[in-house]
Amino acid sequence: MPKSKRNRPVTLSKTKKKPGLERKGKVVADIKDAVEHYDNAYVFTYDNMRNQKLKDLREQLKSSTRIFLAGKKVMQIALGRSAADEAKTGLHKLSKFLQGDSGLFFTNLPRDDVERLFKEFEEHDFARTGSTATETVELKEGPLEQFTHEMEPFLRKQGLPVRLNKGVVELVANHVVCEEGKPISPEAAQTLRLLGMQMATFRLYLVCRWSPDDFEVYKEGLAHLKANEDDDDS
Repeated sequence: MPKSKRNRPVTLSKTKKKPGLERKGKVVADIKDAVEHYDNAYVFTYDNMRNQKLKDLREQLKSSTRIFLAGKKVMQIALGRSAADEAKTGLHKLSKFLQGDSGLFFTNLPRDDVERLFKEFEEHDFARTGSTATETVELKEGPLEQFTHEMEPFLRKQGLPVRLNKGVVELVANHVVCEEGKPISPEAAQTLRLLGMQMATFRLYLVCRWSPDDFEVYKEGLAHLKANEDDDDS
């Protein structure tokens, strides 16, 4: 005899929140808290994000600033998407600039100090697979004395035409590691690292600024944000 639907057991314990929802809720709460404790809020964009470098910057500025990189919709919800639901007057204007590679920078630093910080911030690092080569790197035929003989098999795996000649790694033909303007392959990324060539530069750009009395858009940063969006779409 089929069981009656009326007799199905009902669990009265509370449903546990999903970890993802809890994290998003905390980000919203933290941003709303930042709105209350900082005088200015900026949207920024970036090139070649390096998490450790950003962590170091956060530590450097922790007495005056909070930096958020989170889901765009989550940050927009925290700020407000319109005048009707914004956390403070005019704050919703930031939301429409939270697109592509962007984040929020809350601070009590003077505007001139922030602009100088962003203009001067520059951290060099090794390029990753898929990033664009900033120059053409070609190795000429002949001995590669910077490499030990134990590295010869590894170099061959990276596509270098090498051999051992009396214990010295030798390139038997010219070899182009990467070409300017073209994506860097996994093998090229490894080779550039071995050569000590840093082609990536982690940079930050201001897109817009909000304060209780003012709102400003930075043309250079906005152009950079749009360029990054175009790259993501292509």
